[in-house]
Amino acid sequence: MPAHLPPLTALRAFDAAARHMSFAKAAEELNVTPAALSFQMKSLEDHLGASLFNRLNRAVELTDAGRALAPDAKEAFELLTRGWRAAQRTQDHQSLTVTAGPAFTAKWLAPRLFEFAQEHPEIELRFAASLRAMDLARDNVDVAIRFGYGPDPGLYSIPLAEEWVTPVMLPELASKYPTPASLSSAVLLTDESMDFLDPPTDWAAWSKAMGIPPLIPNGPKFSQADHALDAALAGTGVALGRRALVIKDLAEGRLVAPYGTALGTGARFRFLCPEGSETRPQIEAFRQWIFREIDKTAHISNAMRMLDRK
Repeated sequence: MPAHLPPLTALRAFDAAARHMSFAKAAEELNVTPAALSFQMKSLEDHLGASLFNRLNRAVELTDAGRALAPDAKEAFELLTRGWRAAQRTQDHQSLTVTAGPAFTAKWLAPRLFEFAQEHPEIELRFAASLRAMDLARDNVDVAIRFGYGPDPGLYSIPLAEEWVTPVMLPELASKYPTPASLSSAVLLTDESMDFLDPPTDWAAWSKAMGIPPLIPNGPKFSQADHALDAALAGTGVALGRRALVIKDLAEGRLVAPYGTALGTGARFRFLCPEGSETRPQIEAFRQWIFREIDKTAHISNAMRMLDRK
């Protein structure tokens, strides 16, 4: 049996018809007339020597041959679309699409974007705040900032600053809780977004590393880290703040870390992009800017005494 492929336009018509199970809807998607689509289907079936659809009164259904072809045709056109978008992105030097978790977007990226926009007015930034693990090629995303351990196969991946946690609170609360042990009488907020860390990086782990009796969280629990920090900023209680998310508030005095000690998380925020795209001008500019911003608050990390896990 000859293995020559039929015309691509005919396969495209089949893929649309198989997805919609309607010649009329497929013709509408492809912006052709129903007669033109029917001609393409007839040409494809002649090429195969078998019917791909059973034509019913008001519907169509796939034949055995149609069911065999449909999944691979769909995947093939999805791959072509993905590759074409990737090729288009290599020619685009003016736009940059970035995805990051909601907490990192709210607490790290958003407060600093004015500086990036001033440095690079030629770059149009687009953001998608999501915890969903996106396929960068499929979702047309240039850069992802993700927190965790990796690895990141198939991606250019570079870790950002070392991550740690430390108790943070309003400045006026620092005198009320002068020692780590005095936090036993404080309202302790819980950030459940760190529950996946192994070993745990929570109040129990921090108090154990400090050598004080276990601190038992007794305040509200939050599924999003930025919500826990917003509660701390509102004076609700004391939060165990992650470096990247509290560093600007610490630098500008909205929050304080009175004990000067931090517990490493082991996990890191990573800068991710498709392999080979890291040298694209707007991606390189964004990466360099992130590291310059990190350097501005490095003195806070350097002043922290890192705790050993006991």
